[in-house]
Amino acid sequence: MQQTKLATIEDVAAMAGVSIATVSRALNEPTKVAEKTRLKVTEAVAKTGYTTNAMARSLRMRRSNMILILAPDVGDPNFSNILVGLETEASKRGYGLLIGNTQNDPAREANYLRFISSNQADGLILFTGHLPYGYAQTEEVSRLPPMVAVSEPVVGAHVPFVGVDNFQGARVAVEYLIAQGHKRIAFVGKSGRETSRLREEGYRAALTAARLPIEPKLIMDGDGTTESGRAAAELMFVRDILPTAFFCVNDATALGVTICLNTRRYSLPQDYSVMGFDDISFASFMAPSLTTMKQPRSTIGEAAMGLLLETLSEARPKQKEILLRAELIVRNSVTRPKH
Repeated sequence: MQQTKLATIEDVAAMAGVSIATVSRALNEPTKVAEKTRLKVTEAVAKTGYTTNAMARSLRMRRSNMILILAPDVGDPNFSNILVGLETEASKRGYGLLIGNTQNDPAREANYLRFISSNQADGLILFTGHLPYGYAQTEEVSRLPPMVAVSEPVVGAHVPFVGVDNFQGARVAVEYLIAQGHKRIAFVGKSGRETSRLREEGYRAALTAARLPIEPKLIMDGDGTTESGRAAAELMFVRDILPTAFFCVNDATALGVTICLNTRRYSLPQDYSVMGFDDISFASFMAPSLTTMKQPRSTIGEAAMGLLLETLSEARPKQKEILLRAELIVRNSVTRPKH
C-alpha cells in the first residue's frame, strides 16, 4: 500500500503563494503577519494537512498552544462576553481555549488541573479569585504556568490582574446618586469578594468627599444573587432603616432590591432609586430600566489574554495590573428623591 506523503512547509508556501518564512511567521507569530496573508496560510494548512506537522512541532517544543480557563460559574452573565475577548485574542496568536467550570468545587478544580500537569495547557486564566486548590504555598505556585486573574483579583498572590477599576467605578456611581440629591444611600455588597470590598471603598470615598455621613446600618452584605438583594432590602424595612437610594454591588443584586420594592408596591424611581454595576443583558429590560456602571467585558478579555501570552513569550509580564474604566449608563431607575 502506498503511503501518503506528509505535507511540508514548502507545500503550504506554494499553495498560499508566499515565502516559507512568511508561513513560519504566520504559524508562530500570527500578530506579525497581515490578516489577509494569515488567512491564506491558514487555508493552505487546512488543505495540505500540514496541521498534523504543526501539532508535532508543538509537542517537540513542549507547547500545547492551549490556555486553561478556570471559572466558578460559566453561566455568570459577565463571563460570556469576557470569553469572547479572550478567544478573539487567543485565536489571533494561534492559541485555543480549554474551559473548566469549577462550580467552586475543589475536586472539579483539581481535575481540570490535569491539563497543566500533562502539558496540555501552557497558561491559566483565573476567574475564581483564588489560586488553584493545593497551590497555596510559594514553592507550589512556582510549579504552575503563567497566570492572569480576570474580574476577581487573587489577593496576596502576586498574580497579574485585568479587570474594571472597581473603586473608581463605584465612586462615579455614588457621585451620580449624590448629584441627583440623595444623601442616604445604601450599599448592598457581596461578602468575601475583593471586587465588593473595592466597590464599597468607592462608595465610602464618594460619601466622604461629599461630606455625607457613612451609616454602617445602610451597608448590607449579600452573596451577589437576586435573592440576596431582595433579602437585604427586606431586612432594611424590618429594621426600619431606609435610604432614598440603593447602590448594589452588581445588577443581579439590584434586580432583587427592585423586586422587593415592587412587591411592597412602591413606585420606582419616585419612592426609591436603584443603581447596579456591570450592565448585564437584562439591565435594560427591567422595570424601570436599570441605571448602572458598564464593564468593557470584551476588552477585558482581550487585554487579559494579551498579557498572559506576553508573559509566555517573555518570561515576565510587562504589567502587574490593567484596570479599565467603567462607563455610567443612565436609564430610568434613578431620579431625585421626593424629600
